[in-house]
Amino acid sequence: MQVLERKISPVAKTPRNPSLGNQLTQRIARDFKPRWDQQWGGKFMLHGKVPSSEAIRLDGNDYLSVTGHPQIVQAQVDALRKEQEFVVQSGVFHLNQHPTRALEMALAGWVGKDDGFICQSGFSANVGLLQAIADAQTPVYLDTLAHASLWEGAHAARAPAFAFRHNDPAHLARVIAKNGPGIVVVDSVYSTTGALCPLVEMVEVAEQGGCMILVDESHSLGTHGPQGAGLCAELGLSDRVHFITASLAKAFAGRAGFFTAPAHMRYYILCSSFPNIFSSSLLPHEIAGLAATLELIRKSDDARKRLHAHTRRLRGSLSEMGYPIHQGSQQIIALEVGLESDTMVLRDRLEERNVFSSMFCAPATSSRRAMMRLTLNAGLMDSELDHVEAAAREIAPIVKPWDWPIARRARAGQAAD
Repeated sequence: MQVLERKISPVAKTPRNPSLGNQLTQRIARDFKPRWDQQWGGKFMLHGKVPSSEAIRLDGNDYLSVTGHPQIVQAQVDALRKEQEFVVQSGVFHLNQHPTRALEMALAGWVGKDDGFICQSGFSANVGLLQAIADAQTPVYLDTLAHASLWEGAHAARAPAFAFRHNDPAHLARVIAKNGPGIVVVDSVYSTTGALCPLVEMVEVAEQGGCMILVDESHSLGTHGPQGAGLCAELGLSDRVHFITASLAKAFAGRAGFFTAPAHMRYYILCSSFPNIFSSSLLPHEIAGLAATLELIRKSDDARKRLHAHTRRLRGSLSEMGYPIHQGSQQIIALEVGLESDTMVLRDRLEERNVFSSMFCAPATSSRRAMMRLTLNAGLMDSELDHVEAAAREIAPIVKPWDWPIARRARAGQAAD
């Protein structure tokens, strides 16, 4: 019997792609290529130096420093080792005995609601909820700094979306009066600036305008409120807020999203929310890890105190140095430089001094309001904060924060007042 051998060339062929459509090619050339060549210098602006093991990392969202906690790791390992039959499928098929259902009910009860839904991400939670509760006849009123996923949720619902000025309840009232009852959408803590929402006033305006209200607690769940239950719980608003959403990739340091809805809406949501219907559910070890994290977070009052103390300290010292961070108050600190090219300079000067944070630019910000975002966590040591402060003080004469556009606007506003 003759064996036929297929000869394989030792030199791999370079993959070739078919030509792109003219419209896409033109859009890349018009909208992206100048930015890449002229502002970014031919390299991806979000990627700076590789952090060393000694780097001080202010670029993550693990606010309570729970990553790698033995309690969480053990729960994940036990779930992986456990002999069990499970099917990778959409969560809409899960029966009430499924571990995911227990986690949904635990999370809902924690934030003061009677039912909730686990999703693959905070983005899918916001899109899926809004797509289910709004439609083309439902005005959606969004704070101008509301997370992109909330705007995308209004778009998915084909709902008319109306922006109101950031943290301005009076402007929201005027927009509602003009366009009628609908859904008000706010973040409890805004993800770019760390600004705290005036939530009591927003709820009152929504009620007076006959609106439902949705609060994204991604950056306050775990860090604010009794046992970390969030800003709505802290302010006693849980029974006046219709829907609460959150990414579980922040204080939970996991990979999931969550939203609440009244128990009587459960099966309506399961038939209406496309991300819930058409996405596979989380795996058993992920659910086990999140359940263990919930128990840990509820007992983390000391970590919350440290986080808030770090926030007060660094915000105070940066302000004294002349950094214009007046637009926020919480554990997210925005160093809003303005132009992307100038922001890259700030990023590089900080990284040269072993301080790493996240660069935000369009579409996460408007085109000329790029920033470095510093996110604090409870695990930071005083010596690390000392180093961050020393680095910021050293580079201040180089980056001149008092000349950033946001600082000039603040001075102009004070002069006008």
